[in-house]
Amino acid sequence: MFAMQNRKLIYLIVWTSLMIAGCSPIRILDTESDAGFKLGNYTSFDFYEVEASGEALEPYATQLDFLKQEISQQLQQRGLTRNTTNPDLKINLGIVVSEEVQTRETNILTDPPYYMGQRRYTWKSRDVEVGRYQKGTLSLHLVDHAANELVWEGAAGGVVPSDNTSKLQKRIRQGVAQLVQKIPQ
Repeated sequence: MFAMQNRKLIYLIVWTSLMIAGCSPIRILDTESDAGFKLGNYTSFDFYEVEASGEALEPYATQLDFLKQEISQQLQQRGLTRNTTNPDLKINLGIVVSEEVQTRETNILTDPPYYMGQRRYTWKSRDVEVGRYQKGTLSLHLVDHAANELVWEGAAGGVVPSDNTSKLQKRIRQGVAQLVQKIPQ
């Protein structure tokens, strides 16, 4: 009896962990590496200069240094050092922030028909705007500096919390950690 309860508890914990992981606000959209690429073959990195533009990006441009700091920290944990003079890898960042519209479809049970006079009621399904939010995508390209060739690329995306800097930085931290984990060691 005790073993059966433990088994059920273990199943519940595993199921809950999978559900929490599946509901992560960050999604890895794509990763691709060059044949034979391993991060362990490189010892240093640096960033290309980032040119930010666009109205939607302006509120987040101040977070660019934080983003670079998080990427640096993750790569340093994997054994690389930052070298601004002659790095083995150059990192190219792409950031896209766009405004998205959240809608819902009307339902005859919750959205009653409209009265048009002379006993004519009409109803048709339509999309109603519920809210707006910012969606962000970060693309990370690793370029072999000596050969000037792209050796790995990845992209992560998610909802960008625009109302709270600490939430935004937490989301950046999570996204960068998940994306850097996908780089082959």
